[in-house]
Amino acid sequence: MAPLAFLGEDWDAQLRVAFAGESAQQLLKRRAVAFIFGAALYDGQRLVRLVDRFVTDELMSAVAREARKGRMLLVETTDLDREEPVIWDMGAIAIRGGPEAKKLFRDVLVASASIPVLFPPVVIRVEDHGALYDELHVDGSTTTVLFIAPEMAAVVPEAFEGANRINVYVVVNGQLGESPKTTHLSSLSILSRSVSANLRHNARAAVALAFNVATNHSMTFKLTAIPDSYPYSGPLDFRAAAMQSLFDFAESCASRGLLWKTPEDVYEIADRTSSHSNGDGGPSCPRQTAGSN
Repeated sequence: MAPLAFLGEDWDAQLRVAFAGESAQQLLKRRAVAFIFGAALYDGQRLVRLVDRFVTDELMSAVAREARKGRMLLVETTDLDREEPVIWDMGAIAIRGGPEAKKLFRDVLVASASIPVLFPPVVIRVEDHGALYDELHVDGSTTTVLFIAPEMAAVVPEAFEGANRINVYVVVNGQLGESPKTTHLSSLSILSRSVSANLRHNARAAVALAFNVATNHSMTFKLTAIPDSYPYSGPLDFRAAAMQSLFDFAESCASRGLLWKTPEDVYEIADRTSSHSNGDGGPSCPRQTAGSN
C-alpha cells in the first residue's frame, strides 16, 4: 500500500481496493503438505499477483515524478543471508525505469510483506563490485518494526538543523494493548495468535524507540493503532468484509480528527480509555477528543 499512500488522494480508490478488495482474501490458501518440503505455509505467487496488479507503468511514472521533486519513498526488507534490514529507495528504482526496475520495485514490495514461514522469501538479484548474486529477502519487521532513524539516533543527544520541522506519523498495523481471547487448538489459530503477540510486543518497543528519537530531536510525533475495543481478529484475517470494516472505521475516525494520538498518551500503550465503547455500542477511535492532524 505504501506507493499508493505516497502518491496521495488521486490514488485513494486503488488504495481501498488494495487494502479491502476481494483479492486480499485469496492470499491465505493452504499449500497442503508442500509446507513440509517448502519454504512457507502459503503460496507466495498469490501475493506476487496481488502486488503486480498495482505496480503499473502509470504508478512507476508517478513515483518517479515525485522522486524528482525531492520526495522519498523508502521500503524496508530483511536480508536473511546477512540478517540485517535493507532500506530501498523506491523513487530511485522508479526513475531508473524499464522492465527490470519494475520487477525490482514489485519484488521489494512483495518481500516487505512476506512474513517468514507464512510466505516464502523473495529472491532478489543484486550486484556488488561487478559480481552478481542472489539474496533472500522477507518482511522488514523481522529485524526493524519501525524505521524512523538509525538505532543509534536514540542515544545521540545532538539535534540537527531542521529537525523541529519534521512530522513523524507512526501507523501501527495492529493493536498495542492486550486482546485476551480463547486460542483454538488449530494450526492457523495458534499461528495467528503467535504472530499477533510477536508483532504487538515488538511494536511497543519500536514505538518507544521512535518516540525517544523524535523527542530528542524536537520532532512532532503522532501515533495511531487499532484500538483495543475494536473487534480485531488478528493480522491474518484477510476476509474482504473484515478488511472493509477496518478501513471504514479508520476513515471515520480520521474524518472526525480522532485518528492520531499525541505524545501525551503515546506511552499509555494499553490505552485503557479505548477499551470502552464510544457510547453508541461501537469501538472508540484511537484518540478520544478531536485534535489536529
